[in-house]
Amino acid sequence: MIKLGILDQSHIGEGQRASDALADTTKLAQEVEKLGYERYWISEHHASRMLSFSTPEILIAHIAAATKRIRVGSGGVMLPHYSSYKVAENFKLLQALHPGRIDAGFGRAPGGMPIATRALQENKYVDISKYPQQIIDFVGYLHGKLPDGHPFAGLHAAPAIEEPPEVWLLGSSFESARIAAQLGTAFSFAQFFGTPGGEAAMKHYQEHFQPSISNDRPRSMIAVLAICADTEEEANQLALSTDLFFLLLESGIDQHFFPSVRTAQDYPYTETDLMRINRARERRIVGTPEQVKAGILHLALQYNADEVLVMSSIHSFEARVKSYRLLAEAFGLSAPSL
Repeated sequence: MIKLGILDQSHIGEGQRASDALADTTKLAQEVEKLGYERYWISEHHASRMLSFSTPEILIAHIAAATKRIRVGSGGVMLPHYSSYKVAENFKLLQALHPGRIDAGFGRAPGGMPIATRALQENKYVDISKYPQQIIDFVGYLHGKLPDGHPFAGLHAAPAIEEPPEVWLLGSSFESARIAAQLGTAFSFAQFFGTPGGEAAMKHYQEHFQPSISNDRPRSMIAVLAICADTEEEANQLALSTDLFFLLLESGIDQHFFPSVRTAQDYPYTETDLMRINRARERRIVGTPEQVKAGILHLALQYNADEVLVMSSIHSFEARVKSYRLLAEAFGLSAPSL
């Protein structure tokens, strides 16, 4: 059976504060752990008023401390902003605190507007073409195996750990898949972005994978947006918040909160807006448990994916938990004894 995990962006819902959203994120992680989900990943975004955090490593530590079994990771850290050495120390410490439960996922995207990127990279020259070398260095620090001749060969990244975190490259492009295959990391494709060519990118990754110290075989995952409810009508209503959120996001409009269903219903959509929403719905999975399960299995087959991360962007916390519960029941998930 395919493995299911969670991708949570910890939106600040309309009527909430950041502390409320973070409390919900913690409770959600605890609930989905009981339901039998495999992983709980959180993303990195900057300068957004609508997101409750910007530093995955800190929230990973908090969620892992509040749970017992579920793997917790980044989906992902935007590595070009940072030093591979410092990020390796962060993840080695997380793994030391929570052995066997930490995932280090990385991406190349800036994770914010250009001004945020400039602030993150202040007084630093960043060459995005060095990203693959950054991954190589990160893995080297994890295993204490930087090659001879490397400028930092022999440098210890503290603390010492018995088992390194899992390393995943994340992406929505062919280039990300190519790098993951070349470096022998696991690869997760952001299907919910809607970038064309995803299946071809995943196929390239799987066919050109080169075994490495991290993996002896390709490991494939996709991230999807799915909303599940007792009825199709209810699921479509809950999805209105996501429709409006992504519509405004793609229009470059700064949002202070994730909209409620009522706000989404009352929004003055143009005909063009509705066309864009309908096109976006084609890459999302919205419906009853049976419909959502079928949609996820269809995409997993298309991508030949071993795992699926599910993001259920729903304004109501109770409805969000129920969406994940219904999906877990549809897939027959069950948590092992702790």
